[in-house]
Amino acid sequence: MYRLFFFLVSLLTAIETFGQTLTSPDGKISFRVAVTDGVIHYDVTYQQQDIIKQSVLGVEGWQNGLKLQSVKASAKDEYWKPVYGERNRIHDHYRALTFTFMKNNNTHDVMELEARAYNEGIAFRYSFPKQAGSKSMSISQDGTEFSFPAGTKAWFTDHAQGSYKLLSLDKWPGEAERPLTLQLPNGLYAALAEAAVVDYCRTKFILAPGKPNTIACAMYDKVTLPMPFVTPWRVIMLATKATALLQNDDLLLNLNAPCAIKQTAWIKPGKVIREMSLSTAGAKKVVDFAEKRHLQYVHFDAGWYGAEEDTASDATHVNVDPARNPVNDLNMEEVVRYAKQKGIGVWVYVNKKALGKQLDDILPLYEKWGIAGIKFGFVNVGSFQWTKWLHDAVKKCAQHHLLVDIHDEYRPTGFSRTYPNLLTQEGVRGNEEMPDANNNATLPFTRFLCGAADYTICYYHRPELKKRLAETQNSRVLKTTSVHQMALSVVYYSPLQFMYWYDKPEDSQDEPELDFFDRVPTVWDDTQVLDGEIGQYITIARKHNKEWFVGSITNNDARDLHINCSFLSPGKKYKATIYYDDPASAVRTKVSVKSITVDASTVLDSHLLPSGGQAILLTPLN
Repeated sequence: MYRLFFFLVSLLTAIETFGQTLTSPDGKISFRVAVTDGVIHYDVTYQQQDIIKQSVLGVEGWQNGLKLQSVKASAKDEYWKPVYGERNRIHDHYRALTFTFMKNNNTHDVMELEARAYNEGIAFRYSFPKQAGSKSMSISQDGTEFSFPAGTKAWFTDHAQGSYKLLSLDKWPGEAERPLTLQLPNGLYAALAEAAVVDYCRTKFILAPGKPNTIACAMYDKVTLPMPFVTPWRVIMLATKATALLQNDDLLLNLNAPCAIKQTAWIKPGKVIREMSLSTAGAKKVVDFAEKRHLQYVHFDAGWYGAEEDTASDATHVNVDPARNPVNDLNMEEVVRYAKQKGIGVWVYVNKKALGKQLDDILPLYEKWGIAGIKFGFVNVGSFQWTKWLHDAVKKCAQHHLLVDIHDEYRPTGFSRTYPNLLTQEGVRGNEEMPDANNNATLPFTRFLCGAADYTICYYHRPELKKRLAETQNSRVLKTTSVHQMALSVVYYSPLQFMYWYDKPEDSQDEPELDFFDRVPTVWDDTQVLDGEIGQYITIARKHNKEWFVGSITNNDARDLHINCSFLSPGKKYKATIYYDDPASAVRTKVSVKSITVDASTVLDSHLLPSGGQAILLTPLN
């Protein structure tokens, strides 16, 4: 009897010490959870190599005195069809364990840890069931930590529109934005992210005090929610190559709820150009250019309803900011009517001041005007209050058939699956800052892991092409080549893609290569990340109907690339129209175009100029 008792005690101790292990469907990823001395720990391995060494789990009030009560297993393996995306169907395939922990041996005081193991990474979140005597709960600290092997480095930026630096896990100059891409000394890659941040606050990453090579969570502020509730997902994306992180970015969408909009036919992605004159005549000229160049939308930017920072500005009336256009002759209804006749939709910008006080008034009004969408400007992000307000605002826009583009510091966490009227958002160092090619070659492996970004593609904004001296003299001039910008329309995913940012219709001389911009779509049936290295170069192929579009960019250095066309349908031949930078070109943009016949066995050798790029249109023959 004593031996049996000793055996049972030893077995329970072993379970508490070594815990439960969750493995991915392909068996390559392991996530192990254990409770030691009342504290939850976990570790992660990938292909039997350490990714996360023993690290702490838990949130405020649930970091000690815990005991594992039960474990429940589940799994999922299905495909779902998005309203739009980087591919026309998405695989949601995982194994899951839900751990129930009780505190201080109280079976009525419990926290659940739901963990999912995908082939692409690990996701987990905390859940608090409804409990007797507790109607709500507050959390101001997330105790989750990520302890990496020594020598791990991170691509760090401290704000959503910042530039990236590769830093070791020490002496960071602040909090790191999400996603946080990491390079491990064993040659593997990881990215820390969060998903389904809807009714919660933003969480960035910091270095854990006194714990070398360990990253901790930094919540923006306190969250108070009625019970039951769940926290956002903490996500660890894993890959053997940096390109695979981007190839598998559907993981964040899978962690969000399905589409909540019953009828989605009105949700139409497309290309858009900004109208800057804020006049009726100027707007019609831009509409004509949009029709000619096969764009779907025009956008009225800041100033159409007054000075955007003036609290007296009224977004229910057209009243042009005199600093933008003193004539004040913009007839919005006339422009919307004119644009509609030509199949062009109209967007308007609204600043946070007007959004905050007039949202419920402007939404039915804009729907009546026939406005297609709203670009939210300078909205507050990060806090619990404003995160909830922002996502509620997107839901309200959907009720009035209005599309949304959120600008400035907002970064997505997959909400566009649930409310696909949220087409895109900024949260990126784009052409408003006119970054160099090193920045551009870093973004696909960092910012774009969490979803679409409104980078605002330019084309003519170069000193040698500008006619307007005042604009030539300012600092907003491109640091990349023509085809680099052209390729970004494929490399950077955004269902609402701003084209010709800072450019005006009169800048264009109908250069032959604009046919590529005319034809490139903004959403795709398939996406293949062919090759790339963080901060150096990338090549992406995307399919729309039967055509493939391929974009390649390099950093500030010249580069030779070899593009394997094995993504093409076997046995079929394609006409490859190749757009490339050419200093000898007679075209003022220094772009040349050539055509060759290719198939799935073709390898295209390309030379990219410093800060350059290449764009290819592949059309099936017969």
